[in-house]
Amino acid sequence: MKIPKRIEPLIEEGLVDSVICQLMSGKEAMVYVVRCGSDIRCAKVYKETNRRNFRQSVSYTEGRQVRSSRRARAIQRRSDFGRMAQKEAWQSTEVDTMSHLATVGVRTPKYYNFFEGVLLMELITDSDGNVAPRLNDLILTAELARTYHHFLIGQIVRMLCHGIVHGDLSEYNVLVGNQGPVIIDFPQAIFAASNNSTQRILKRDVDNVTAYLSRFAPELACTDYGSEIWSLYQRGKLHLEVKLTGNTGEKIKPVDVNSILSTVNAVLRKEIAWQRYKQERWTSRQLQY
Repeated sequence: MKIPKRIEPLIEEGLVDSVICQLMSGKEAMVYVVRCGSDIRCAKVYKETNRRNFRQSVSYTEGRQVRSSRRARAIQRRSDFGRMAQKEAWQSTEVDTMSHLATVGVRTPKYYNFFEGVLLMELITDSDGNVAPRLNDLILTAELARTYHHFLIGQIVRMLCHGIVHGDLSEYNVLVGNQGPVIIDFPQAIFAASNNSTQRILKRDVDNVTAYLSRFAPELACTDYGSEIWSLYQRGKLHLEVKLTGNTGEKIKPVDVNSILSTVNAVLRKEIAWQRYKQERWTSRQLQY
């Protein structure tokens, strides 16, 4: 196919030999299948700032460090340079996050290079060598849905153990390759320790995955892994080998009706005694006059 203009610099640098086809167009980027020597890879071309429609909310950017104070001030002032710096910050977040998570065992596409706003990474394929489908494109058995759910919850725990929350995890951001689910798209990743929205965003990630997979395994809809994971994280008890149950561990104790009635009766007796005392005092004063 015709070489997209944004990929031309990679052709000139010898990073890409040819473009095979466009794979997808998303809210943040266009993705192409490219040939790099004897390898077939993905090229993720980030959209220009004014053509992107992702909600760049402060709930995502909160806690992110901008290395240059000049860039930080420019972003706050929303100058042209600031908007460019903000775009670069979102792109670098994905690159840095993918690189880091791959080293700690989170299943993401392998990162190869980042040049001129284009991310070169592994092309995830299925067992037949075809481009891997997204999770939302599949019809699953109940058993496979449970397996995928267990795996993805484990990946969420692994990310949080290393201080990261995906931020936009759903059936649309999971590919199913020849070795199982692979998590993609990290420009909205947040740093758990420095973001006040971490609990809400983490729970939404868990709920998105659970809601989709519960279509095939309905019992998953009755779980609450998000609250359980967050509770363990807050108490410093979250670790890679933690055994999750899918509930918050709260025990509902039966109501002690007799104890409640006894308390109510005691209060009523005190109130009656107080009212009688006030009436007697009032009567006594009237007699004196």
